[in-house]
This record gives sequence, C-alpha cells and structure tokens, in this order.
Amino acid sequence: MPDVQSWLTALPIQGLYALIFLIIGLESMGIPLPGEIALVSASLLAAAGKADPFLVASFAAAGAIIGDSIGYAIGRRGGRPLLERLGRRFPKHLGPPQLAQAERLFGRWGVWAVFFGRFVALLRILAGPLAGAMHVPYRKFLLANAGGGLVWAFGTVFALYYLGQVAQQWLKGFSWVGLVAAVVVGLGTTWWLKRRAHRAVADADQTPAGDGSAVDATRQ
Repeated sequence: MPDVQSWLTALPIQGLYALIFLIIGLESMGIPLPGEIALVSASLLAAAGKADPFLVASFAAAGAIIGDSIGYAIGRRGGRPLLERLGRRFPKHLGPPQLAQAERLFGRWGVWAVFFGRFVALLRILAGPLAGAMHVPYRKFLLANAGGGLVWAFGTVFALYYLGQVAQQWLKGFSWVGLVAAVVVGLGTTWWLKRRAHRAVADADQTPAGDGSAVDATRQ
C-alpha cells in the first residue's frame, strides 16, 4: 500500500480523482484490480490534507456504480460463457472455484449479494457480470449496487479521514478518549458490513453447490 500511496501522491489532484474512478470502475466491471487498496490510499492522502475526502468518495462511488452497471450489461449479453472466458483469462481471481462460490452467494442472498459484495474482493469483481448473466432484474440490481457503492466509498473514506484527523490531534494533545471514540464511531459501520459480508461468504461455502433454488428468486 505505501508504494500505491506514493504513486498516487505524484499525480495532479484531478488525475488522482480520475484514477480512483477508473481503477474502481474497471474492477467493478470484472477486471481484477486493487480497487480497495487504491481507495484506502486515497483516503489516507485526504486525511493528510492532499485531497478532498468528499471528492475521493464521490469519484469512488461513481466508479463503483457505473462499473457495476456496465459489468451487468456485459454479463447479461455474454452470459455464463463470458464468465468462464474471464475465468480462463484470470484463473487466480475468477477461476471455476471463485465463480462457483460467487454463484452460491447469489443463490443464498439474492440481490443482497450485490450490496454486501462491495465489501468482499471476490464479489466486487464478479457481482455486476454475474447479476447480469443470472438476469437479476436491473431495478433491484441498481438499488443494491448504488447502496453498496455509496456506503462502501463514503464509509471507507470518511472513517479513515476522521481517524487521521483525530490521530493528528491526539499526537498534539494526547486525547485518548477522542482517539478511541473516533475509532469506534468512524470504523464501526464499515467493520460491521465487512464482517457481515465475510460471514455470508462462509455460509455460502457450506451451501450445497447444486442448490440453486434461491437463484431463481433473484429473477422474480
């Protein structure tokens, strides 16, 4: 992450926002890229006063929502054969085991997999194309996609931003109470969502691979 942060620091500020949008957008379309690492690095730059946290979060959320929507359209047109071709191209990230796990998550959680998937690396990449290939109704997909993208982007950026701000004050005034409060309040929501999402992944791993009953529910 330090190398990524140094690289982002060297960019002009408009280039930083554009790059955050591009990396997260491409990741959401189905291309394995370090979207969360880029977001965290940009958030730390905002905490250091080198970027606007609201613009970092806005460009990240826009990249997530638009990228997922493009991925949905691609998946709807290309179907499962497209996902299998992506798996052959990126076997480490999108191979048959990862695709099967993502399908189990959709089978268990339906469209909620899109929302919580924003907090899980596997589903950040596959949620859009997989939802399209499974013909999840776009209106439901868009609501879950937009909700997850906004919570993930703004929650991550402002949690790290305010944590950094309070940490600077603590270094000056040794305000232990303020630091602890910032950690709990600032990171609490994001931590809970990540925990819930990873629990969903663990639960899906215990679901029989052939159980597709809930998948059909996503089409209703």
